[in-house]
Amino acid sequence: MRRFDFAAGTAVVTGAAGGIGAALAAGLARRGADLVLLDRDADRLAAVAAALRAAHPGRRVDTVVVDLADAAATARAAEELRRRHPRLRLLVNNAGVALGGRFDQVTLDEFGWVVDVNFRAVVQLTHALLPALKAEPGAHLVNVSSLFGLIAPAGQAAYSASKFAVRGFTEALRHELAGDGVGVTCVHPGGIRTRIAADARVGSGVPVQEYEAARRRFERLLSIDPATAAEAILRGVRRRRGRVLIGWSARLPDLLARLAPAGYGRVLALAVGRRTAGPQASEAVAAAPVPADGPGEPG
Repeated sequence: MRRFDFAAGTAVVTGAAGGIGAALAAGLARRGADLVLLDRDADRLAAVAAALRAAHPGRRVDTVVVDLADAAATARAAEELRRRHPRLRLLVNNAGVALGGRFDQVTLDEFGWVVDVNFRAVVQLTHALLPALKAEPGAHLVNVSSLFGLIAPAGQAAYSASKFAVRGFTEALRHELAGDGVGVTCVHPGGIRTRIAADARVGSGVPVQEYEAARRRFERLLSIDPATAAEAILRGVRRRRGRVLIGWSARLPDLLARLAPAGYGRVLALAVGRRTAGPQASEAVAAAPVPADGPGEPG
């Protein structure tokens, strides 16, 4: 498959009002792409779009305000996109939310909210826009999973379930779309400085003191600039990489999980405490950097 050509094509990016999404939009505009940006935060999204239009007057920048937790609203947004953009060169499913708390500390509604945004919306938008991607020669699909789509620490049952689902869905699509000339990339970010930890919800059964302590601990681990993460993703798209891991905070735990798939939890427990319930998300590293040869059960 030839290298991806960003210029003179249309790219759709979800979660574009900040963090990795806004950085991706800026990187795509610099590379000559027209943009359709989605987010639920109308004010932040408008500010991102205005800055891009000012910096890149030759680029078209459209916005769609939508709450991806709402399946009906997502369907309407997808239909609007399909009608306005029958050919798309790139779709980046980046939007994500986090929920702090062990499985027995969250309600099923809280659990479902995470799955709706992080997985159901990815499936829904991809299904709706896949014909537009297949109509554009050399198109590409990017789904942002997480470090927690590689490992599953305590306190992140909902988030890990949604991000492992994204990973499996993306890998299946990579195989299915190979014959159609559509590239597919799954992204696993490590400790990225975004708002996802600060904006995370906390499970109804999580004590406030426990939540605040964990939030402060994990926010200190967010060391990678979103622009750095965006450039890594776009390099991966350019080269048609099937998987992009961002930072050692993703690579080392990935290696640990490969070496000790049933035992890596012991290392995570030593690093952050087995009963952590704070808003750890893909950008909030599951543990402090852990040695790849840490203790655990082989295979």
